[in-house]
This record gives sequence, C-alpha cells and structure tokens, in this order.
Amino acid sequence: MNLLNHDETVALLLSLKVAAVAVACSLPPAAALAWLLARRRFAGKPLLETVLLLPLILPPVVTGYVLLELFGHQGAIGRVLDAWHLGVAFRWTGAALAAGVMAFPLLVVSLRSAFEAVDRKLEQAATTLGADAWRVFLRVSLPLSLPGLVAGLALAFARAFGEFGATITFVSSIPGETRTLPIALYELLETPGGESGALRLTWVAVGVALIATLGAALLLRGSRSAERAA
Repeated sequence: MNLLNHDETVALLLSLKVAAVAVACSLPPAAALAWLLARRRFAGKPLLETVLLLPLILPPVVTGYVLLELFGHQGAIGRVLDAWHLGVAFRWTGAALAAGVMAFPLLVVSLRSAFEAVDRKLEQAATTLGADAWRVFLRVSLPLSLPGLVAGLALAFARAFGEFGATITFVSSIPGETRTLPIALYELLETPGGESGALRLTWVAVGVALIATLGAALLLRGSRSAERAA
C-alpha cells in the first residue's frame, strides 16, 4: 500500500524540485554576498544587512505580494519576462523564486558564519604567495568553509521545502504546477474528510525537515571537532 496517493506524491516531488532549484539558484549570489559581508567593510553595510533580513521578518504574504507586483504579468519585471516567454507568475518556476527569496537570508547568514570561521591568516598567506582574490576564495576560503556551507544549504533547502505564504500569494495553487506539499496540506485541512491525507503529508514534511536539519547539525559538529583537533 502506497503511503501517498497520486496527487500527494506529485505535490511532494514538486516541493523537492522547487526547493532544489531555489537553493541551487540562490547559492552563487548568496556565497558572494556572504563573503562580502564577512570580509569587507563598506558604506551602507548595516543597511544591506537589514534589507537582507526582511524576508525573515516580514509576513510571508507580504513578500509574495511584492513578488506578484514585480514579477506578475502586469509587473515591471514580469512584462519583460513575458515578452521573452520567461514569465514565472503562476508557474513552478515562480514557486522556486518565492522559495528562494524566503530561504536566501538563511543561506547568506549560514555562509557568512562559515566564512568568518576561516582563519584569515591562511587567506593572507595565499595572497602573499601571489594568489589573487578569486583564487584565494576558491582554493582557501571555500574549501575550509565547506562543512558550514553544506550545512547552510541543508537548512536553506528545508526552509524552501516548507515555504507556503509567499508561494500561494505569488503563484496560487495549480495542481501539478504550483501546488507544493505545504499548499496541498493546507487544502486538505480545508477539505471535509481530508484529515488523513493532511496527517500523511505532515509526517512527510517532518521527515524531510528532520533529515535536512540533522544533516546540517552533524556537519557543523564535525566541522567544530575538526577545528578543535587542529
């Protein structure tokens, strides 16, 4: 007997795809911004840090509404994307965009902490030996911060997987297209007799979140043990 029915399985697979794409697309800018915040001082840094945290502070529905205003069919960016047949409103790519925006601050904060934990003397030594900033980042900073980076990815994935408010506001609920697992769970709770399906999806969501967070915790623990041993 299958744990999930067809519609629930589709919602689960869609959520996994949305979360994976959201985190993969967020990683390059998040890594660049995290390194900038960890290693550079510049005017407006406190303001940038504040703006970065807005998706975590604002109600997710507000974030979804802003995305709809910008990327919707009538939005300034949305009209341009539609002209190039790249529109994201009411599509799974829009769900990935919403999930990525909500997970982005968490990813940046995690990566920043990982970069700040790297001994700057090692970076300075590489610079002294003639390595430019890009090589220092790729060959020193990134490898040494890898456990924290992977842990941040796991946490961001869990956040993107569980995104609901911004997603349903921005892309609504379209079966097979934008109905992710959290949206499907909410609709089951609103449907008479849907409690059993909601319970199944709840256990699945808890399982995915536990795997992601446990993996992140183990990676961070291993990283700290390695640092103490060194």
